Amino acid sequence: MGMIQMTLIGATDYELDAEKSVLGAIFLEPSVIDDIVFLESRDFISARHQQIYRVMKWLDNKNQPIDITTVTELYMQHNKMDEVSISYLAELAVSCPTASNVVSYANIVRSRAIRRRGTDIGQKIMNLVHEDFETDDDYFAEIEKLASEVRPEDDGKMQSLKESRHGYFAHLLKRAEFIPTGFKHYDKWAHGLWRGWLFVSAGRPSVGKTAMLLQRIMGVAKSGPVLIWSQEMDKYQLFDRMISNSTGIQYGRIKNKDLKPDELGVIEFAYKELEKLPIFVQDSSGVTIEEVRATARRFKKRYGQIAMIAVDYLQIMKIPQRKNETRAQAIGNVTTTAKQIARDMNCCFMMLSQMTRESDNVKKPQLSHLKESSSIEQDADVVEFLWHDPADKMPQGKVIQQFFAKGRDIGINEFKLLFMGWKQKFIELDK
Repeated sequence: MGMIQMTLIGATDYELDAEKSVLGAIFLEPSVIDDIVFLESRDFISARHQQIYRVMKWLDNKNQPIDITTVTELYMQHNKMDEVSISYLAELAVSCPTASNVVSYANIVRSRAIRRRGTDIGQKIMNLVHEDFETDDDYFAEIEKLASEVRPEDDGKMQSLKESRHGYFAHLLKRAEFIPTGFKHYDKWAHGLWRGWLFVSAGRPSVGKTAMLLQRIMGVAKSGPVLIWSQEMDKYQLFDRMISNSTGIQYGRIKNKDLKPDELGVIEFAYKELEKLPIFVQDSSGVTIEEVRATARRFKKRYGQIAMIAVDYLQIMKIPQRKNETRAQAIGNVTTTAKQIARDMNCCFMMLSQMTRESDNVKKPQLSHLKESSSIEQDADVVEFLWHDPADKMPQGKVIQQFFAKGRDIGINEFKLLFMGWKQKFIELDK
């Protein structure tokens, strides 16, 4: 059985007619090929149609006319006339009464092709069970690679300003999607968190990085779901801190279970208020960035738009290193993917980060003090440092300096905060 007959097994008349209509429309009006740049030769189920479309694209790229004569000539030059006849090309040329519907025909061809590829990839994924992978992460990576093959190679289109006019003014009239954090000074300056941001928060030990993250989360969750990956603390430890922040009951007493009956009632009321917020916690160590992406996709399908993803913290994630790859390069793969997730999910991705030991010898941290800093600096939209000057004291708690060392679209700024560690709460101070 020949290649063409093998390819056509399972093809419907509907699919083949749509393919003929696309090719016929191009013969009828060659300029319409510019309207269907999204269509790939692999989208055609017929191998013969695939080759004819490739020839048409080649002629168009060479600024040569597309008609029966030029297509036949190209086949003859490559001794391929056994694959197509002049009569079949003539049949295609009259198969489409008008070229005005070519985009609709092309969309049918592509839609059917995507579903065929999905079926093929599904079978390949099933066959992976017999493959020998060094780690589960390698297995997941191969699945991701195969799944990406279903998507069209080029789903975008260059547009002029004239073509983009309608979309741009619709964009201007659409309300900006900023996410309030509950920190009024910061929100007034930066308008909250921005969707699509990779936000990196770093600080020295005991400055309240996790407490700051949790307080932000309680503010952000009023705007939409928040997903937290906690790798050092279990979820109940996080809840202890959130309850202390909400009630003012001393964190140490909550942690040590040293509570009075009336305080348990206060905690129960506070928990009922907190559980109204769409906050989801996974307390497992060694999470991978691919696991974060897969979980976020599932939650978006279930709950709609996510407000924020948070990981505490970057350097203790499971970060695979390929052969001849440095640790810094491997971390770069993670931060680049985190940025992609923020853009794809249209949410803020907040990632806590360690600092280098050299930062202990300076008063005010700088970007170079981020541990494995080069990729983090490059990929992050915002980098925040929390630091404490021992000489700056207040009776109620520590004075924490909040320094935004990088702020794409918002600039650089500094704020002063009071961290009342006994109840895991930050209060903004006037500068």
